Amino acid sequence: MAPSTSNLKQLLKYQSKCKRLEMFDGQGQLVLIVTHFIIKLCSEDDEIIILLKSLEDSAKLCWIYSRHSEEDRKFSTMFWNFITQLKVFFEVPNFKSTANPNEVVAAFVDLLLELLEEILHRRPYFIHGKVEKFIQTLKMELKFLITFLGDTPSQLTELETTKNVLKDIEAVANDVGSFLYSFFLNKDRISIGEMNNSLSDLLRNVELVKESITTHCFTVAHIWSSRMTPKIAVVSLSSVDSILDYIEDRINNDDRIADVKDQIRTIHQNLTNLKNSVKELAIHPECEEYSMQLINVAFEVEYIIHSFAPQSYITLRILQVTEKIIPMMMQLQKLKKNDSGKLKVAEYDSGKLKGEDYPRKHGPLLVQGVQIGESHLYHFMDAEMKIIKILLEGPELLAISIIGMPGLGKTTLANRLYNNPMIINHFHRRIWCVVSRTYQRRNILIDILMSIDTDNKDQFLNMEDEMLTELIFQYLKGKRYIIIMDDIWNVNAWDDIKRCFPDDRNGSKILITSRNMNVASSNYRCNFSLRLLREDESWNLLLGKVFNKERCPPELVDVVKKIARNCGGLPITVVMIASVLKNLEKKRSLWMEVAENITSYISKETNEYMSVLEESYNDLPLYLKPCFLYFGVFEKGREIPVRKLKMLWHAEGFIGKVEDKSSEDVAQEYLMDLSNRNLLLLAKRKSDGGMKSCTIHGVMHDMCSRLADKDNFVKAITDRLSIYEQHHCLSIHSHSIPSFSRPFGLHIRSLLGYLPDPSAFIFSSLKHLKVLDLSSTDLRLYNLSGSEVLASLRFLAVSSIPSSVEIFKNLEFLLVDNKEVVEIPVILLNMVKSRCVHFSGGAQFSESWRQATHDESFQMKTLQNLSFIFIYDENDEKILRSFPRLRMLKCKYTVFWDSSKNRYRYPALHYLSQLEYLNISFRSSYESDGITPGLISLPSSLRKLTLCNFDLSRMHMEIIGKLPRLEVLKLRDDTIQGKRWGHKRR
Repeated sequence: MAPSTSNLKQLLKYQSKCKRLEMFDGQGQLVLIVTHFIIKLCSEDDEIIILLKSLEDSAKLCWIYSRHSEEDRKFSTMFWNFITQLKVFFEVPNFKSTANPNEVVAAFVDLLLELLEEILHRRPYFIHGKVEKFIQTLKMELKFLITFLGDTPSQLTELETTKNVLKDIEAVANDVGSFLYSFFLNKDRISIGEMNNSLSDLLRNVELVKESITTHCFTVAHIWSSRMTPKIAVVSLSSVDSILDYIEDRINNDDRIADVKDQIRTIHQNLTNLKNSVKELAIHPECEEYSMQLINVAFEVEYIIHSFAPQSYITLRILQVTEKIIPMMMQLQKLKKNDSGKLKVAEYDSGKLKGEDYPRKHGPLLVQGVQIGESHLYHFMDAEMKIIKILLEGPELLAISIIGMPGLGKTTLANRLYNNPMIINHFHRRIWCVVSRTYQRRNILIDILMSIDTDNKDQFLNMEDEMLTELIFQYLKGKRYIIIMDDIWNVNAWDDIKRCFPDDRNGSKILITSRNMNVASSNYRCNFSLRLLREDESWNLLLGKVFNKERCPPELVDVVKKIARNCGGLPITVVMIASVLKNLEKKRSLWMEVAENITSYISKETNEYMSVLEESYNDLPLYLKPCFLYFGVFEKGREIPVRKLKMLWHAEGFIGKVEDKSSEDVAQEYLMDLSNRNLLLLAKRKSDGGMKSCTIHGVMHDMCSRLADKDNFVKAITDRLSIYEQHHCLSIHSHSIPSFSRPFGLHIRSLLGYLPDPSAFIFSSLKHLKVLDLSSTDLRLYNLSGSEVLASLRFLAVSSIPSSVEIFKNLEFLLVDNKEVVEIPVILLNMVKSRCVHFSGGAQFSESWRQATHDESFQMKTLQNLSFIFIYDENDEKILRSFPRLRMLKCKYTVFWDSSKNRYRYPALHYLSQLEYLNISFRSSYESDGITPGLISLPSSLRKLTLCNFDLSRMHMEIIGKLPRLEVLKLRDDTIQGKRWGHKRR
């Protein structure tokens, strides 16, 4: 656990005010900054950490007893001794375990930047004039060096020229570290002249390094292959669309790149052409490889354009990336030419297969000898009896499906049915075949034949597919048969073989098992979705597997119940944990350890089950993989609001562009596809039957987190931040992350969770952020200086609106978790891309809004969701007219005086012609008491309407009842007069 510095921080702050310890204002804060870096770098038993703990203890004693005592003098001596020990940390640390040498250099340069930021913020008496200008320049130069350390040319660490450049950068970084320590962490009076000379020398050395960087880029340009700038292995072409949109926006709106706009425009066109070419190869076996290359190049271009690099460097790098794209285009054109007419690669290999055993083994899911089994799965009985009834009745050829996530017992149930005496007696032929995800049609045909005739294997292996199909048909003709097709993944498997099965209307049946509901809904008339075990069923299954007919020892009962509960209702998990417990000493502490670490014990027991789970991930289309892995940002077991999830997907760039479909509709399709594949679970339904919130099973979450971490996509932080993070997205799952910790990584694009003190962030090192969730932090307590560089930010969740929000020109989603009603700042008018603005505690329009929107021609055409706002009068009503494309509105309003019609009325909303979801709460006031307002006016486009606390008459309800598209009507808190209301819908 990281040592605390709270007492040290408190005491240094007091000492600074008293001017008793520091040589200049802010010196103690510089010590704290270095201290926090050391804590992330060192282990708890390192000498410097032990010394820090002693200093913290001394600060505590000094603070408690007296700040003018002997403890105070001891603390002062210990403090300056501690500063002396810090000197070794003002050079790049020797940290061998990192994947790339430049990562540690980048982290150290980031520390130097933080120190310089603090010095410029504090502005001690000697920071002015030329010194201040030099430090500002040095800061910008360090930002360039840190940018280069994350760029592709610096990743070729095996080359001698790269090693030399990195050594030069490390030397300059060490010189800057020595400068900062010598002038800012000592007791001597500072010489401004000496500082000027040192800064001048440093800047000359930096210029020399920049020249060597340019030479290096020219040298290695012909060597590098397409390297992954963000180093993630998750491919989504939708992210390329998002990057192309970003580049186009920079071309049109960023004057800082004016000198290179033509080159950027050219590379934008090249990337667009490359993306279109890759899309044309969507079903080619090499599509994923080319998609990976494309997205890596796109990330590289985005990184370069968004860097703090000089124009000359940007020009050079864009030229080099363009040269990288050209051969890729040539390869794709050659591939298209060579494979014209051959791109539709078959899902199966029609060649003759040798050396396989037929029929392939079938039965319940086996994991190193562990199987779900049948004797204890009582929850199957109801489904089993219903399926048997269907199988034994009716003459028609009926297809039945058993659907569920892996490990629920689909194959076990199918096996019970296959071996049920009633089934055996009823059907002339019983056939079992295993399909699998990477099925081959020929394998299935031979499986079926070998189930019927085991004596002619060699003959079957040498037959053509068409002859195999005809032979199956002849074998089954006139017979009442049941065919069980286990583990079907897509509809093609059924389409490929369905003509093998004659329909003699003699009661033949087909039963399939699948993880994917889409397979069932397309061909099968009777679908059975297996559910998770209830807690009592998990308990009974676990008892049966562990103790058989013996009683559970009383001292273990509560622990076993906890283990059963933590298995999450998945039978295979219960069974595998049972095999662990059977071989474990019946000692409470040991069993409690299992209860707390279910997944790790399963992983120790077998990797095979994890491979079975990963098949579900591998089967996902490319565009769904990042959407699924993104569940790793949420804590295990957390209920995830679907609305927020889709916003995050969109902000991350995961939602593809589909002609004639909104991104909201596409995101909903993605969500339902994952749900149909049994990769996520329904938590709550909406009133219209849709999904309001979801979650994923614990074993799926573990798999998701592991894969996302392995691919450098999502990192869940549970204890402490490292000095350098390589992941695309960081999610902090612990409240106990030290407040001084701050994330650093050159390619971090998302920060979520319980973030530490945001005022410690150096936003220039997080300039690629697209998602920032600070909702767990009270921003009123912090200063977010420097956040203006977050030009790419698309999603922001906060507890209060930061003053810098007007700078976020690309912000699309703003979620404010305010506790009290706030005024909506007029600066939101500058957020021209806003799609959703939400205030949890309510918000009202300010007078500035009324002035800004006085011109009726003003409109925010991108805003689709707005909640939760107050409408008080005609002016507020007019402001709403500025949002013509609103699809969802949640508001609270009262009646007001209409001066033009000389009467009280409800606000009119009929002009919001695209509004589909409307939630209105009525707010009574002394003006509305005893009056009958004018008729309620609502848009005809409404699909869902929620009314709360109204006192509507029957006439009002008749008007609502005539809304042509209304599907859901919610009436809450005495909204209608009287106890009953009826209306005949047309």
